[in-house]
Amino acid sequence: MSFKTNVMRILDSSKIPYISHCYANTDAVSGIEVAEVLNQNPDKVFKTLVTVAKSKAYYVFLVPVKCELNLKKAAEHAGEKSIEMIKSKDLLPITGYIHGGCSPIGMKKNFKTTIDISASYFDTIIFSAGKIGYQVELRLDGLMKAVDFTLADIVD
Repeated sequence: MSFKTNVMRILDSSKIPYISHCYANTDAVSGIEVAEVLNQNPDKVFKTLVTVAKSKAYYVFLVPVKCELNLKKAAEHAGEKSIEMIKSKDLLPITGYIHGGCSPIGMKKNFKTTIDISASYFDTIIFSAGKIGYQVELRLDGLMKAVDFTLADIVD
């Protein structure tokens, strides 16, 4: 693929191997639809969710596209009283990404990031490459070189 997103450029400059996937010329909108058009197991395709805690701290969570983030588990893992999803209009100013194209790699700031423990069941996981229509697939040890994260049970 000749087109490169900022996420791909970051991975390239850090010499982190990845596979790029494109679904830009499809009607896929939801994460499950993206997994279908890419012919991938939806359990290994992750969505990036950004939350804000009662303390006003921001947290990033990656969960399988067919799952929902359990806000109580997320808050407990983060050591916060409560956590809620940020408003869609706040996503771009906080992360530099828009809804549907949010990646844990290349955000404006480094936020505490947690990936659902189910990611460890796969050799690689797939998530947004930072632009709607593009995904990257990489190993967790490669992702750890780009984003400091922890694994936890954070879904319903």
